[in-house]
Amino acid sequence: MKTRTIEVGGVKIGGGNPVTVQSMLTVPLTDTENVLRQISDLENAGCEIIRGAVPDQAAATALKEIIPKMKVPFVADIHFNYHLAIASAEAGAAKVRINPGNIGSDDNVRKVCECLRYHGIPARIGVNSGSVEKDILARYGGKVTAEGLAESAEKSVRAFEKYGLTDVAVSIKATDVPMTIEANRVFSARYDNPLHIGITEAGADEEGMIYSAVGIGSMLMEGIGDTIRVSLTGDPVNEVRVGREILRACGLRHEGVRVISCPTCARTDADTLSMVHIIKKRTKDITTPMTVAVMGCVVNGPGESKQADIGVACTGSRGVIFRKGEIFKTVSRDEIVPLLLKEIFEIEKEKNAL
Repeated sequence: MKTRTIEVGGVKIGGGNPVTVQSMLTVPLTDTENVLRQISDLENAGCEIIRGAVPDQAAATALKEIIPKMKVPFVADIHFNYHLAIASAEAGAAKVRINPGNIGSDDNVRKVCECLRYHGIPARIGVNSGSVEKDILARYGGKVTAEGLAESAEKSVRAFEKYGLTDVAVSIKATDVPMTIEANRVFSARYDNPLHIGITEAGADEEGMIYSAVGIGSMLMEGIGDTIRVSLTGDPVNEVRVGREILRACGLRHEGVRVISCPTCARTDADTLSMVHIIKKRTKDITTPMTVAVMGCVVNGPGESKQADIGVACTGSRGVIFRKGEIFKTVSRDEIVPLLLKEIFEIEKEKNAL
């Protein structure tokens, strides 16, 4: 879906620009040393926009020290106190995440809009299934529905537009995957605001990753979504890694080494899993787009390896190495990984030289 473009500290969102990956700090902003360490970890992982909670004036004041040391834009997450939105904007935040409905009077909304317009800062409205307005819930029988979530977002958009703030991104999230998808469908059919998508409180580990991948991936494949966050319990660096993999799976990102490998069966007598782990670990910092195939037998191995930049089809105690679609070498089992790594770095050099 074509949306309008807004700019977040130099990063363009919407309007057909590349989908960006976001995450959120887990460290209080007042713990400056650890905040800067976590920001560095997120930036190195490929996070393109970082959000942090601003619950009080001390946190807003800390932004004056933190933001100048960041490489990516900072989004201030505000609830209840409109003064903190203004303080964050004045401290250099590139965007403010705020809901008009929870900052008090209409006059408070006006003051925030005037401040953001003055500083040229966009806003993000965040609508979650746990915070839908009571009047909207009442219209839908007291239940959270996709239509009700979309209506809540529309209400907030109108509140900002009333005071001339049109640079507004919207996020509509629920823990229920089908509901989240449908709510975003409904909203995107009516409005052209850039959409920040994700599954809220998706959970931890594999469960959170799966729910997020299904929800975010489904929306992206329908053309819905301009920026994403994978909401996982734990280290936010994992959110970034999973988010970037979701974009690659959807064909929206291509950088980095993708290792394809067979699911293993009784025909496989090579330890392909160990090979994959070593290759992924050694190539994690490569940004050059590349496909590496690690296949455990000669049934699908040669075909998959021919289609990769570099690959191996294991057979008995040996491995047949394919490079750019042709048989390159046949080597012993112990030579497979060292040779693959050598050729991966050689291919990286060749591609970067083009």
